[in-house]
Amino acid sequence: MVDPRRTATAEFADLWLPIDVGADIPLAHAIAHEIIAAGLVHEEFVARATTGYAEFAAQVADWTPERAEARTGVPADLVRAAARAYATAPKAQLCWTLGITEHRSGVDNVLALCNLALLCGHVGRWGSGLSPLRGQNNVQGGGDMGALPNRLPGFQAVTDPDARARVEAVWGAPVPPEDGRNLTEMFAAMETGDLRALYVLGENPAQSEADATRARRLLAGLDHLVVQDLYLTRTAELADVVLPAAAAWCESNGTVTNSERRVQRVRAAVRAPAGARDDLAILVAIADRLGTDLGPADPETMWDELRRVSPLHTGMGWARIEALGGIQWPCPSETDLEPSFLHGRLWADDPADRGRPAPFSVVEWVPPADPLAPDYPIRLTTGRRLDSYNTGVQTRRFSSPLRFGETVDLSPADAADLGVAPGETVRVVSRRGSVEAPVRIDPGLRAGLAFMTLHFGDDVDTNRLTVEAVDPKSGTAEFKATAVRIERIAAPVGARGGTPAP
Repeated sequence: MVDPRRTATAEFADLWLPIDVGADIPLAHAIAHEIIAAGLVHEEFVARATTGYAEFAAQVADWTPERAEARTGVPADLVRAAARAYATAPKAQLCWTLGITEHRSGVDNVLALCNLALLCGHVGRWGSGLSPLRGQNNVQGGGDMGALPNRLPGFQAVTDPDARARVEAVWGAPVPPEDGRNLTEMFAAMETGDLRALYVLGENPAQSEADATRARRLLAGLDHLVVQDLYLTRTAELADVVLPAAAAWCESNGTVTNSERRVQRVRAAVRAPAGARDDLAILVAIADRLGTDLGPADPETMWDELRRVSPLHTGMGWARIEALGGIQWPCPSETDLEPSFLHGRLWADDPADRGRPAPFSVVEWVPPADPLAPDYPIRLTTGRRLDSYNTGVQTRRFSSPLRFGETVDLSPADAADLGVAPGETVRVVSRRGSVEAPVRIDPGLRAGLAFMTLHFGDDVDTNRLTVEAVDPKSGTAEFKATAVRIERIAAPVGARGGTPAP
């Protein structure tokens, strides 16, 4: 387990590597260095299935475990133990979530992990591989359908003329040949005035975006904002038009794709209230008002259209998904199924069957964009709690014995140095803004590290603090690495340290 915090998962891990926030690439480089130095490289796989190994090996040659310890905070002996365990395991997976990707080097962080899998041949085999665990329900399915600025359904590149021609033949409309804007680029375009209208469906960017003060200012300044949602979110409060998607997930039919690419049927469990429409019905009705016939608002009809435009889904008939209890893509055939894991071709004996080799990536480490300083000495990292979900639009409306509202979690050492007690309200200040929150002492935090979530934005607007720096390759903001200071507001009777602030 690699995590700055000693989480519940870390408690039962065989190894916990307590990494400093933002030091993922130095750690990966040091693990690679140790694998190479110990002679544990899967040389046969590297020779026949990869490219760029020499350049990669030269890059990590100086990243000894001792050098990495100075950059990452992970003891050199733990780096060596993790490297040897991973390289010698008969099967091994690398799984990650937003702790890897929500950095300005998020894509390069992932590529550094891919390098480790290639180095050891832990890819293209059953039980081994790379597994990005999705953070929200059906994020994978959204990407499958083409809800990405540079991809058509089935992850076909918008810039691919053959893919565009295939889609245009079914849709009966031209597809722009250039990539669209990701979310970060949309906000940049709002700031310059190039984007003047926005349609938001099932998302709450007024609360979920980094530097939330800026995000709300830009959303409020649009000429026209439409929000389609089940609840009146903070984004919906800014909208010119709110379309109440009154049919919830348990009242709708369709499909969902999980993190292992398995498409499964979703069936309505209860009947929607009279007059309620689900998202699909609303979109079809709006298209009709705009003069475009999308066909009936029927999930199976829409799915059959997807099968015509996406080679990954061609063989996934509605009845077949039902009969098999789910099917993983790619599934180009209506009679056969592909292996449950990807990239098995890399192990083929015939070079023609192996296809394009897998490249090693030479990636450089860049530290977090928001540096620590005497005025901002504590590293704040954000995340989720087990009982809550994202901006809390759904979960905070219901009680839970585990939910205690938003807090700023501090290490015992930092709490003692600051003279603050559990439950005491403090001010958390970054270079962008400040919030007030009660203190919670977390023994799983090391000195110099604080933790907060974005679940309770109505009470504690955590994303007023987070930095707007983004990964230039993915557009993902650096939510995980904000520099803050903790200010006392008033000391409770008997609390340690100083006098109450004015």
